[in-house]
Amino acid sequence: MKFLADENMDVAIVERLRQDGHQVWYVAEMEPGIPDDEVLALANREGAILITADKDFGELVFRLRYLATGIILIRLAGLSISAKCDIISITIQEHESELFSAFAVLAPTSIRIRKLG
Repeated sequence: MKFLADENMDVAIVERLRQDGHQVWYVAEMEPGIPDDEVLALANREGAILITADKDFGELVFRLRYLATGIILIRLAGLSISAKCDIISITIQEHESELFSAFAVLAPTSIRIRKLG
């Protein structure tokens, strides 16, 4: 799968996704500080699912009706980076077919997936 990791994602998560065989662009390696709408546009251009901890993307897609290939909002505060990497990796494996054109919220013990559009 293709992912765009927002700059608020830890590099260990990016590395884990790459080790899992995914193609991952990382905003921190490309254009740190670009506005959220440009991050979303970049993900869309690449056909990539955005992985972020920034809740503002929910406003962009639900209230302002921006298009998105898919968004995974990470809500894993308080967990070790190792645990975060494992949860994200396993969730992507288990829900791969559901993540396109969806807004997913990933919490420590659950995932909520809402189709966009």
